[in-house]
Amino acid sequence: MTRKVGIIGVGNVGSQVAFSLCTQGICDSLVLIDKNAKKAQSEAFDLLDMAAYTHPVSITTQDYDALDDADVVILAAGPEMMAQEDRLSELDETLAILDDVLPKLLHTAFRGIFVVITNPCDVVTHFVQERTGWDKQRVFGTGTALDTARMKRMVGSVLHVSPSSVEGFVLGEHGDSQFVAWSTVSIAGKAVTDFAVLDGDKIEQETRDAGWAILQGKGCTSFGIGTTAAMVMQAILTNEQRIIPVSTFDAKTGVYIGLPALVGRDGATTYYPKLNSAEKERYDASVAVIKQAIESKSTKLKS
Repeated sequence: MTRKVGIIGVGNVGSQVAFSLCTQGICDSLVLIDKNAKKAQSEAFDLLDMAAYTHPVSITTQDYDALDDADVVILAAGPEMMAQEDRLSELDETLAILDDVLPKLLHTAFRGIFVVITNPCDVVTHFVQERTGWDKQRVFGTGTALDTARMKRMVGSVLHVSPSSVEGFVLGEHGDSQFVAWSTVSIAGKAVTDFAVLDGDKIEQETRDAGWAILQGKGCTSFGIGTTAAMVMQAILTNEQRIIPVSTFDAKTGVYIGLPALVGRDGATTYYPKLNSAEKERYDASVAVIKQAIESKSTKLKS
């Protein structure tokens, strides 16, 4: 069975997602779509030049109809960010992108899974689901998967273990109100909070600021999110049933937010971790931030 992925928006992030999918042999067919048709075609040619040394992938550009039988479509289109902005500041421009993209996608026969990378991820995911009416399980965002990877890297560095040996999650908004759920973080079954050498506040702050630090130096983030998105694609296309902290629908609060979810061919099934009282307060605060952003734009759109 051909594994087909569409990527809408092939700038710094979308092109890196495509690169990761090709080099890791995760898909067999790609559809690249961008507002700049020449850019999409050039990215396709560049990716095809790797074919002799990687898993061969067929690539189509600028054709929404080619998404009819796609397993997954990724939204990676978005405005360029300035280092002083927060992710929510991108929302107006991103909603304009949805106005352009979603009607075209709705005119296709696409019935796969839709994954949002575009920031602000949680809020954009909400509007994608609301405007398309697609099943909530089959629409989700990359959420705090990248933030969790950053936390694991930092914890692993301090405790001298591989990041892959660190269990646990960053939860909440993929933004400034995110938090490390330390009660979920462990190594070999031992809570990392038992390690005196670990400065949790410092790690949490550096996790939250990691994207901005990268943005200030190179003008974008790409490798981390590209690899993260590829990992999510792998989970979907192989029906891996992997637990990943993505922006999934929380039926209890009515928002998309970073929570662990079981990811596979059917999309994302939300899991609710047991949080302590302090973490629950921080989670509720993050929900409020997302709700406020949604309500402010919903009110503006109706006025």
